[in-house]
Amino acid sequence: MTAAALGLCRDCFAEDVRGARCTRCGGPRITRHPQLRTMTVAHVDCDAFFATLEKRDDPSLADKPVIVGGGKRGVVSTACYIARIRGVKSAMPMFQALKLCPDAFVVKPNFAKYVEASRAVKAKMLALTPLVESLSIDEAFLDLSGTERLHHAVPAASLARFAQEVERDIGITVSIGLASNKFLAKIASELDKPRGFATLSIEEAPAFLAPKPISFLWGVGPAFAASLARDGLRTIADLQRADPRDLARRHGDGGLRLARLAFGKDDRSVEPNRERKSVGAESTFEDDIRDPEELAARLWRLSEKVAGRLREGAIAGSVVTLKLKTTDFRIRTRAHALPTPTRLAARIFDVARALLKREADGTAFRLIGVSVSELGPALEADPPDLERRNARLDAIETAVADLRARYGPGAVDRAFARRPPRGERR
Repeated sequence: MTAAALGLCRDCFAEDVRGARCTRCGGPRITRHPQLRTMTVAHVDCDAFFATLEKRDDPSLADKPVIVGGGKRGVVSTACYIARIRGVKSAMPMFQALKLCPDAFVVKPNFAKYVEASRAVKAKMLALTPLVESLSIDEAFLDLSGTERLHHAVPAASLARFAQEVERDIGITVSIGLASNKFLAKIASELDKPRGFATLSIEEAPAFLAPKPISFLWGVGPAFAASLARDGLRTIADLQRADPRDLARRHGDGGLRLARLAFGKDDRSVEPNRERKSVGAESTFEDDIRDPEELAARLWRLSEKVAGRLREGAIAGSVVTLKLKTTDFRIRTRAHALPTPTRLAARIFDVARALLKREADGTAFRLIGVSVSELGPALEADPPDLERRNARLDAIETAVADLRARYGPGAVDRAFARRPPRGERR
């Protein structure tokens, strides 16, 4: 066995393992690859994040199928691996998930807990490298180039130690994909779940990718996949055989990008300051709602949530989008651009409610949401106006946020929002 093919023990971090078990600690968890010492780009994904945290805090659920989600009309936020074996998936309607896994324990989401754990994991990532690009609350890319001297270990060993520390200190597990670029690292992190550590090199990528459907590639949704299928391109092997010039002629920059991804090539860098495109919140109802005032009450609460998230991120946005889902699962989105950016709940609500009035014509809805996009620094938000309305609203909302922080979320509420929506108790 050549030195290049030596393995890494993920239990004691020995970097020179030759056999199936570590000669130092006897552990069987050996990661082996000829390029293991030189790969530096990682994708870290927390395993069944929400469900794992719920099991951590309630040991009686350890060997039970757990679904995190809300109500009979809600959707699955995440499910533990026991439930996933039964076919339960994220974003699946709750009634369908419970048909597949009727003995599941359903737990309502506790986002404050999840955010706290996410920040703890992120802090450990930043201890490895400043090049951390968060993708969501439970996954991120890391670039560990140049960290070997700092940590006295190759990036693979540093990541194995990180995974052990997360499990010990935070009580959850992570799966890690290690490669030479983001695309391959993301693929690798899915290969050995849960509690996994997998590698995928650029040399291995073409053969690995060839049999996969084109929809396996990043950025290929149903519409784009259908367009490619009309050109006879259904698998990644079809893309590999295609002429890149023809792909560019037919599909522009997207065609060129696919020609590269088909061979595992990805020149995107890890962006630590990756900007969020929007901030939003939505709510699925226990029962369909037709009443415009009840819809507006829900919309106000969501506007407050969005405003709070904007304040927390010190950002503001100038496009407000209303989202509605009908009982037959059709989605309506309506947007309006503000003349100046905002982070005020009242301004967000005023725009969203005007959009809602055009849609609340007796149609029954099962979901409502609101988001703010075209984000920028909060310094540009809510400039002074002649009537000083923005300044008054900002003072009021700041005071309300302070009172809620001191006395709880129900301490202060807008008058029309105090009526409990159907399916809720105050």
